[in-house]
Parts: sequence; structure tokens; C-alpha cells
Amino acid sequence: MSRVKRFLRKTFLYSIYLFLVRQRKRLRAFIRKKTNPLYKYYVFKVLYPRVYKKAAKAPVDENKVVFIELRLPTLTNSFKLMYDTLYTYYDFDIHCHFLRNTYVSRKKYRNNCKRMLADIATAKYVFFDEATNVTSHVQFRPETVITQLWHGCGAFKKFGYSTADAIFGATREEMDKYPFNRGYTNVTVSSPEVIWAYEEAMNYSHESGVVKALGSSRTDIFYDREVIDNAYKTLYELMPEAKGKKVILYAPTFRGRVAKATTPRVLNPEFMKYVLGDEYVLLMKHHPLVRKRPKIRASLRDFARDMTNAMTIEDLLCVSDICISDYSSLVFEYSLFEKPMIFLANDLDQFFDWRGFYYDYFELAPGPIVKNTTEVIEYIKNIDELFDKERVHAFREKFMSACDGHATERIMKVTFGDALEEHKREVPLEKAPYHLEPHAKGYKVKKKRVPVVSDENEDETESDETADVSDDDDETTEQTSAENNLTESEE
Repeated sequence: MSRVKRFLRKTFLYSIYLFLVRQRKRLRAFIRKKTNPLYKYYVFKVLYPRVYKKAAKAPVDENKVVFIELRLPTLTNSFKLMYDTLYTYYDFDIHCHFLRNTYVSRKKYRNNCKRMLADIATAKYVFFDEATNVTSHVQFRPETVITQLWHGCGAFKKFGYSTADAIFGATREEMDKYPFNRGYTNVTVSSPEVIWAYEEAMNYSHESGVVKALGSSRTDIFYDREVIDNAYKTLYELMPEAKGKKVILYAPTFRGRVAKATTPRVLNPEFMKYVLGDEYVLLMKHHPLVRKRPKIRASLRDFARDMTNAMTIEDLLCVSDICISDYSSLVFEYSLFEKPMIFLANDLDQFFDWRGFYYDYFELAPGPIVKNTTEVIEYIKNIDELFDKERVHAFREKFMSACDGHATERIMKVTFGDALEEHKREVPLEKAPYHLEPHAKGYKVKKKRVPVVSDENEDETESDETADVSDDDDETTEQTSAENNLTESEE
């Protein structure tokens, strides 16, 4: 503490000092809020299009493939299988960009976007797995094939244009001004049944044929026995008590606004252990947006564990015998295993008013809809008599028919066409280096990050998370009001 501050603490002047500090912060926030429309106009309508247009003067590189990860410092599972397949069996020039939206300062995020735009300006193939308004006013060259792999399956909670003017969403006018999903050549979805929902959410006409039921690349791993065996191995290493017992997975979606996301606290693990502890273990996987998760008592560690940071949602789905969720799209993926699902929806009315669903919730849910732990336990105790496997099978056929273990293959054929044969390696590589660093120059991943909740983000993609304040730039990433683009996907 400075000498001046120490001196002021001993006098009445310290109260005046604190008042001035708080007013300075409020004034800065007020100025940023008022100038944000001008900033957004310049960045999205002037700067980004200009960067792309300048770089697009060079010819298209027919060999270049670019993966764009909006938030995380590594490629997510939506990209992993596609990336590994392309790298191992084909000789494309693969680039990766990690924009780190809401994790870095506004200046660094803007620079990351500029490098990405300059790179994709000469790329033949570009892959996204989330929505972004960075390209809202970029006129993509017609030679480039832009594929949106998306990161969720089915169609559960509404997002995008489907939430226009709802409590959760922005106004249609705001969505039209800086659209989050435009310029795609292909949007891949899990079945023909949900094409209409994605067309509505992304504002594409059915005649455009952009949304295609090619399946979700990330679901192919659920047909891989080695992946499933490794998931069990990981579980038993982390929780030896799970051996010989059945696994209950509790994976709820978040509540509220993305910047202050919370998790429901309706499930009682103590009561569940008392009744089910001899036969089951309970694994919890909270939404990654949730910062304050319920703590599990040490006395319950032989029964209940929070696996949010320890295991991926894919691995948890592989090892679970029962899945408890609420409004999360992970139930679509879990239906591939045709195992029991329980829908713990104690706040259904409020959630419907907040965001809404694409289908009637009571008709959609392929399992019991309950409101408390007692009802959850009662169903599990009588699961052999109550579980309706035919209902889950029908759900799977309706919403996941294109996820048959060959989705990646179909998506590649549609995206690359004849170029696949031209770029096929004579000898496949033994191991794909699942990149931790992008090809773009000047990018560094910081190991230690200080979470700072920002009131506004420049580009709020499907999942807004914490912002990091860098040492050399005190500008934090701005948020728009486009929370409508957040989906229910776990990852």
C-alpha cells in the first residue's frame, strides 16, 4: 500500500478517496457504454471487412484448411475428430486460430480476429463450431467453403433468431445489425427433423439448402470401443469407489445470464447416498459457464464427485448408466446409448418464460419429468419396471438419425469433394499433433488467468465466459446483448 493511501486511512479523507475511486470506475463504465455502439460500428462494419478484403486480393490457397476456435486455447471436441482425420490421412495445410473471446483484453481479441480474417481470406476451407459476429459484415469470397460443425445436437432450448425479443434474447433489430450466423456453405445437424429449427435460429431459408442432416462429427467417438474403454479407465483412476457400481450422471444446464450463470441446487446427494449408496455412485458435471459450483462434503466422496474439471462430457456419457439433466442438449447424445434418462425440471415454467423450447417439453422428454430428489430416487429404485427403452429408441431415431458413427466421413465428402482423393497421403501419419498452439503468429497462451466478470463483451458467442485482464492492456472484452446465441451444449 502506498504511503499516501496509508496516511489517508487514518483520516476522514479516506472516505472521500474511496468515493472518488468508485466514481471513476462508474464514469469509465458509463463512457464505454455510451461509446460502445460507435466502437462496434467501426470494428464490425469497417475494420474487419477491410482486413479481409485486403488479404483476399491474393489467390485462394486450394490446400489451406482453417479451424476457428472462438473461446478455448485448444480445439474442442467438435473439431477434434475432423482435425485428426485430415491431419493423419491427408496432406492439407491445416491452420488453427484461437480467438479467446472473453478470455483476453479487447485489444488482444481484436488482433486475434484480424489475424484470423487475414488467414481465412485465402483459405479454401474454413470450419467453425460456434456462432460469431466477427464475420457479420465480411463478404466471403465464393471460392471458400465455410462449414459450421456446431457443438450441440438436436433442438432443445431456443437460440439465435428463435429468441428474438424474448427475455433471454436480443431484439430482431440488433440481430439483423450484427448477425452471428451468416455466409455458411454448410451447417451440419444431427437429423432431418431439426433442420427447420436451425434454419429459424440462423435465419436461413429452407430453399438455400445450407442446413444439412449430415450428423455431428463429435458423436462418432461414441461408436469407438477404445474411447469408451479409456473413459472407464479414467473414471476408475479418479474414483476407485466406482468400480463394481452403476454410475448416475447429473449434468444440468446453467440458469440466468451468461455473465452470472448459476447452477440449480435441487439435487440432494446426501439423501441419494443414504438410499442408493450401496449400488450407485453420483457424478456431477456442471455447465462450464458456472463459476460457483455446489461443494460436495468430504463424507460423500465415496459416493459423489464433481467431475466438471476432471472428465469431458463425452467420457462421462460413455461411463454413465443413468443420466439426470433438465434442458441440456447432451440428452440427445446420450440417447445414442439408449439408457435411462431423468429430467429434473423443478423450474420448468420460469425457464420456458425465459427462453422457450423448439418442441413441447412433455412430449419431447424420453423419460420421467420430476421436481425433486425424492422423485429421482423413487424412479431409480424402480428403474427396471419403469424404464421405457422403446421411447428412448424412438427419440434417438427422430433427433439423432444422422449420427451413426460415420458423420465425419459424410461431412468431409460434402465439404472437400474430389479434393479428398487428390490430397490423400500414401502413408498415414502415426499420430496427429492435436494442436495446443495456433499457426497464427504472436499468440501466446497464459497458464495463469485471473477471472474477471465483465459487464459487456465485444462478441458474445454461444458461451460467454470470464474475461482476463492482461498486464499490458487494461481494456476488457466488451459484450453485446446477443445472449441469444448461447446454446445448451455442454462443451
